[in-house]
Amino acid sequence: MIILKRYQQRALDALERYLTLARLSDPKTAFDKVVAEEPTDRQAQRYHPRFALSGIPYVCLRLPTGGGKTLLAAHSIPLAARSFMDRGFPLVLWLVPSSIIRQQTAQALKDRRHPCREALDRAFGMGRTAIFDMDEIENIRPQDLSGKACVVVGTMQTFRVADSNKDKRKVYGDNEAFEPIFRALPNVAPGLNRKEGEDRVLYSFANILRQLRPLVIVDEAHKAATDLFGEMLERVAPCCVIEMTATPVESNILYRVYASDLKAEEMVKLPLPTTVHTDWEQAINGAVRTRLWLAEKAAQDPDDYIRPIALIQAEKKNLEHTVEAVKRHLTENEGISAAEIAVATGEQRELDGINLFDKTCPVNYVITIEALKEGWDCSFAYVFCSVANIKSTVEVEQLLGRVMRMPYAKRRRVPELNSAYAHVIAPSFAEAADSMLEHLINMGFDAEEAAAAVIPRAQLTTLPGFEDLPLFRAAGNLPGPSAPPILELELPHPPELAALSEEERGQITVTPAATGGVALVCKGPLSEEAEKAFIAAAPEQAGEIRRKAALYRARERQARPPAPSQQGRLFQVEQLKMEVGGSLEEPEPKVMLAALDWTPLQNFQGLEPGEFVYDESAHTFIFDLDGERMSYSLADRQLQFTLLTAASPFDETGLIVSLDKECVLRDVLQADMLEFCRRAVHSLLRDGAFDLGTLSRAKPALVAALKNKLESLRREALKQGLRQWLAAPASPLKISFDDPHRFPLHGYAENRAVYNGAYRFKKHHYPDVRDLKSVGEEFDCARIIDMHPQVESWVRNVDRAEGSFSLPLHDGKFYPDFVLKLKDGRCLVVEYKGEHLKDSPESLEKRLIGEFWARRSNGTCLFLMAAAKDAQGWDMERQIRATVNI
Repeated sequence: MIILKRYQQRALDALERYLTLARLSDPKTAFDKVVAEEPTDRQAQRYHPRFALSGIPYVCLRLPTGGGKTLLAAHSIPLAARSFMDRGFPLVLWLVPSSIIRQQTAQALKDRRHPCREALDRAFGMGRTAIFDMDEIENIRPQDLSGKACVVVGTMQTFRVADSNKDKRKVYGDNEAFEPIFRALPNVAPGLNRKEGEDRVLYSFANILRQLRPLVIVDEAHKAATDLFGEMLERVAPCCVIEMTATPVESNILYRVYASDLKAEEMVKLPLPTTVHTDWEQAINGAVRTRLWLAEKAAQDPDDYIRPIALIQAEKKNLEHTVEAVKRHLTENEGISAAEIAVATGEQRELDGINLFDKTCPVNYVITIEALKEGWDCSFAYVFCSVANIKSTVEVEQLLGRVMRMPYAKRRRVPELNSAYAHVIAPSFAEAADSMLEHLINMGFDAEEAAAAVIPRAQLTTLPGFEDLPLFRAAGNLPGPSAPPILELELPHPPELAALSEEERGQITVTPAATGGVALVCKGPLSEEAEKAFIAAAPEQAGEIRRKAALYRARERQARPPAPSQQGRLFQVEQLKMEVGGSLEEPEPKVMLAALDWTPLQNFQGLEPGEFVYDESAHTFIFDLDGERMSYSLADRQLQFTLLTAASPFDETGLIVSLDKECVLRDVLQADMLEFCRRAVHSLLRDGAFDLGTLSRAKPALVAALKNKLESLRREALKQGLRQWLAAPASPLKISFDDPHRFPLHGYAENRAVYNGAYRFKKHHYPDVRDLKSVGEEFDCARIIDMHPQVESWVRNVDRAEGSFSLPLHDGKFYPDFVLKLKDGRCLVVEYKGEHLKDSPESLEKRLIGEFWARRSNGTCLFLMAAAKDAQGWDMERQIRATVNI
């Protein structure tokens, strides 16, 4: 069984939270709430109804190439079934962009040993999942739809057709094989197509879908953003649409995964050192030498067998550098035996039937044009070599995706095996870097991540094939690693720079250009405000300016002196832990509840009047959810969710047991949960407001209400417990001096936006400051910290990032804004609060826990709740100085 990566689980958690809320309110309200609670995209997301499907949830999970979209899609099926569809066994239409991917997806889902199928079998039970390729839909029987999770894998093209031509497609045509299914359906749903001249609905697959309203999963969704695709979805009438893609188009991005998340989970090889050649034979020679060098390194890896493979992209037959030319060069000039070479094109399929992971397999070089672009997967691919023009070859992105996958999905002990390597042809480094950057962005990389991946962090003078090209120097057009980079742009009009600081304006020169516009040169930090000014002067060049700015920033960072983390220096701070059973543990809610010996039965005898109400006139259940009045309407839950199976109401015991299974909490014993559900059901039946049949039909709403009640009881217990512990002389909350919190040396908060302001921070522990705007009071606080003479180094402590420092709250964790290491060895934690927030209940609790932590540290830690002006009228600089000098 594959254990999901943390970013995968977080994406699924967001999806479940969204679908649960969408079932109780509406798609837009649910979306806005979830992305506000945990924003993952660096651009603010707002929900927009897609096509004419305004009433159904339509969201996108955005993952870069190699992030496991297919696995995530498989896990989404049972999640959607229980969170939104109210069906034990859902019908799923899984759409992919091509026949090759359709076949591969169907094959993976049919293979009981494949992780995707394992996820379905675990959720629905062995023998309770049925997978159908689109060619096999005639095999679907009524009992499949009523007793199994049915997944139909098809291409977008199968359904995507104009209304005037839909009768020509098989899925829209009359088919007697479906008659048994239609005998079991009411055939009254609006919009069903009827057989001309007869008073019956067409026995078409499209009509089955329209009545059963499937979950629709759209793989590579960026290829489906057309009005024609929207018309197709309207005919299918889905209950919910989930997109999976690296590069969404007009999508509602519910959760975004960054390339840095994949790197942190050891899924991809990064960075991507790239050598630029002007001669195709030199490019192949460099790739051969790099592969041989990596093979030597792989032999030193004691963990697993790795045989580095080079993928070489040749040109098409009508061009010069064909497959034959490349193979001839390898055998005649590089001394590679024919047995080591496999050709994989549309005509030559020499990889068919070959297991490249087999230790006896001799293949070390794979020559292709574009045949590997769909579905091919061999994580032994390490070296990418293109003798084609990478600027115009879209297949580069798919091939890069193949070489970037990490073998065995784990970091190797030999560091050189943690990167992929590229040899490309281009007239200059600038052109090659710009092209590679664009390809990586198209693969789902953020522009900043892509630029950091293309530019290495060290000179490559010792790497075979790179020795004459340190730091990607080509034809003398890129300065060496110690020289400051230069950003050069040609704009039609001079940019408006008046809003920039005098220092930043002094680093930008604008002179008339021979073309009639202006030539702009930037030296030094490039702020977001300056970039916006450049784009405003040439909006038609926005994409090019952003790419060049990203590359420039990456080069500019490379030229800076190394930050403390890059020098291997640790940054650690004493952390607060909880003593439980004689040992110190992280004060997670489950640990705190265990210390309180809490159960939900302590203050619960049943639901109180008004906590769960049935509006008989509207057939709507109303209850309080997270402080909001939520409703769940039976009238809105159409018959298709219970079609093909008789709905048998639970008896009281059956309903209680069913609720117990869905209200699982890790910190509640099953016996206590069972009793909690019994008391809730009994209270509703006792009051006479509900009968058993109504509660059985309302089970999804009742589950949501009970989960909310459980959460409110947990929060109240934690709130009271934390208050007692903060006031008690003998509190179980203690400072752990022997096990301090350590900020990670590498990869900290890389999925958060990089600060791009004119001021260059000099004391930050990491090379980049994350999640900090370039203006505002929080920025002012950071600048004061950076300039303070007693501060040795500091960290922008990113909220909820992996590796961040936190203190416990009753409803979660508190992540102070800044953690400072002072020159005298003490640690200062600073939380900034604006005027409108500094006296809120949340701020008060943060102040209390911060001051408690500082008191218990025996003088090694200090805490400051900073504001623009405190009660004494002191500004931030004086507040920090007073705290440090205590």
